[in-house]
Amino acid sequence: MTEMRFLPAPRARPRIALVVKRSAWRIYLEERKDPRLGRLVEIGDPTVARLRASHDAHEQTVREVKTALERLDAEVLHVRGSSQAFDARGQDLVVTVGGDGTLLSASHSVEEVPILGINSAPEHSVGFFCGARSGEAASAIEKALRGALRRAVLTRMMVTLNGRVVTSRILNEALFCHASPAATSRYLVRLGKVEEEQKSSGFWIGPAAGSTAAQRSAGGRVLPLTSNKLQLVVREPYTPHGEDYRLRHALLAQGTRLVVRSKMHEAKLFFDGAVNSVDVGFGDVLELMHAPQPLTVLGISTKRKWGTGSPTLFREP
Repeated sequence: MTEMRFLPAPRARPRIALVVKRSAWRIYLEERKDPRLGRLVEIGDPTVARLRASHDAHEQTVREVKTALERLDAEVLHVRGSSQAFDARGQDLVVTVGGDGTLLSASHSVEEVPILGINSAPEHSVGFFCGARSGEAASAIEKALRGALRRAVLTRMMVTLNGRVVTSRILNEALFCHASPAATSRYLVRLGKVEEEQKSSGFWIGPAAGSTAAQRSAGGRVLPLTSNKLQLVVREPYTPHGEDYRLRHALLAQGTRLVVRSKMHEAKLFFDGAVNSVDVGFGDVLELMHAPQPLTVLGISTKRKWGTGSPTLFREP
């Protein structure tokens, strides 16, 4: 009787969505051939001195990542530019090549799939959300696919406008303000039983992941990365008669929401950068709350790391 041997099923090819930033050099000089930038580059103007170096470093990392994916025989979904929406369902991993801005933009297309950011030009860009950097791509991607990279599950925020969901995937922050940065922002704001009318330069609100950025710069607290609270920070409150805004700064626990009624004809809600925005008019109602789906980011520590002169980590009660 012939012995029957069962061969193991062939390993499926890993499916990876690859999101690559388009550098400023590529956009303005190679594609648009901007004449003003071209002249500035020719005369060695200091405002453009870093563009080429950053571009070259980025392109080297892109080649590194693509070589690593070829060696893994990965089935790659190529996403051209970080602002392009894509369907991440069915992917094993989302890899972004750029900096924090690239990962933030890509995260708006991601629900449950883990995301790995590779900082393509560490000398020129910020990469707090990036779990690897140039020179580490092959090792990081391989570890990510076999579940050997540490992971951080980060809270996100959802926004509705007049009852319609605008976005449910804000990772960093949202800014609500007048369409003109020189104009006063006027609005009614309610949190729980506290309601008040405010005048200011607008307000920042977002999850803990964004508390080291705009929230911190506006006087907010640096929250633990694992916190599930949202933080509200009002920018430059206008209180000519010594008013004391009770909602100048607040932390929103899970299950609570901030309700805002616009008293401006031309207002904006920006989220996760300057590209994503929605127009808000007089009487429109915004509601900001916790998103149902967090984001899993690979390779980053949940402990904040600060250099000399940085603020103390805020520990929640």
